[in-house]
Amino acid sequence: MTEKPYRSMVKAFSWRVTGTCDTILISFLVTGHAKMAISIGFVELFTKIVLYYVHERVWNKLSFGRVKPKEDYTI
Repeated sequence: MTEKPYRSMVKAFSWRVTGTCDTILISFLVTGHAKMAISIGFVELFTKIVLYYVHERVWNKLSFGRVKPKEDYTI
């Protein structure tokens, strides 16, 4: 089975929301400034969604680590 492009996009978005929350928290702990932390988080949100989507689509085209299912019967 292969994934449809929209599935990769939804996965990319949900993962980035999680990652962005993490980045904002870490940025706040490092800088001590909420406004700067949020700015850093939103910049990386959009750049990493695109990178993850491209990464998913490339991996979906590779056969590395995939096995074709065995046929149940032959005629």
